Amino acid sequence: MANTYETTEGEIPKPQTKIIWRTFWILLIVTALEFLVAFTLPAEYRTLKILIFVGMTIVKAFYIVGEFMHLKHEVKSLIWSILIPTIFVVWLITALLVEGGS
Repeated sequence: MANTYETTEGEIPKPQTKIIWRTFWILLIVTALEFLVAFTLPAEYRTLKILIFVGMTIVKAFYIVGEFMHLKHEVKSLIWSILIPTIFVVWLITALLVEGGS
């Protein structure tokens, strides 16, 4: 695959609208699924709703970071150096919330 960002001096690069629209549709579908879950699951499945929302939010966050912050195109060691501390912070917050409730 050729690098689409290479241009000659003075040349205006071609807009990447296809990628932006694909990102828009993916995020729209995930958000629509969140609304579907919110309005169709009964109230007694509150914990399941929360887990689904957290999971979908994480999926959207990773997709946004990958596309708009261009992390998807970086080397794997940089991705892991950002991802591993984030996972530990989420684990810490979850542990604090669980322990704080007991």
